[in-house]
Amino acid sequence: MKYIIVGGVAGGATVAARLRRLDEDCDIIMFEKGEYISYANCGLPYYIGDTIAERKALFLQTPVTFGNRYNVEVRIKTEVISVDPVAKTVCAQNLNSGKQYIEHYDKLILAPGALPIIPPLKGIDSKRIFTLRNVDDTDRIKEQVSQYTQLKEAIVVGAGFIGLEMAENLHQLGYHVTIVEKAPQVMVNVDKPIAATVQKELKDNGLDLILNCGVTGFIQTDKAINVQLDNGKELQGDFVVLSIGVKPNTALAASAQIELGQSGGI
Repeated sequence: MKYIIVGGVAGGATVAARLRRLDEDCDIIMFEKGEYISYANCGLPYYIGDTIAERKALFLQTPVTFGNRYNVEVRIKTEVISVDPVAKTVCAQNLNSGKQYIEHYDKLILAPGALPIIPPLKGIDSKRIFTLRNVDDTDRIKEQVSQYTQLKEAIVVGAGFIGLEMAENLHQLGYHVTIVEKAPQVMVNVDKPIAATVQKELKDNGLDLILNCGVTGFIQTDKAINVQLDNGKELQGDFVVLSIGVKPNTALAASAQIELGQSGGI
């Protein structure tokens, strides 16, 4: 039996390890578009905030150690660009060389993860706007916050888990942080009394919290970025962390006409 796994972070690496425990003789190939596999997603904001001091502490496994431990062929910097479910083949592209090739499978596992939601707002392509989904995003934000700035002002759009973790860590780095949330409370998946406790903690620590307010656009200047709000006001900061949620990365499955779930995910 030959398995191909698309995606090598949380889902893909977990499946690969489980398959090997169930079958010592099967062939497993795991494709990962990025450079890293099986890293601590939840630790990314805390590396930015220096709570996690060393970057290498984020990585639970390297492609080499994971491959050796579980007898899995790990192909990083390789993107699966199409699937033929009838022929049971995938077309993969090595992102370093650009070379494309066909690989056959008996069973296919899709674990491409999610993509950050980026609304089509004016100025959304500014280089001062960041999302946080992977190690490359982390490195870009880390580089930004390490630069000396006169404003020392960060704006976080979205008050979910990642948004609040980023706010906490930017505050720890000495930034004045303003959180903008369109909903009437932070962490909309919890009850209001719990959210109220979190909101009090934020304010007690000097963070500004703007609720019931959306963002309508961004204007980048030479040294700052202005965030336009739907209440007519405008904020100014060094940079923006956009954390308004994620959507399933279903492009590969959809292009292969693989049936999606009721919620739109794989």
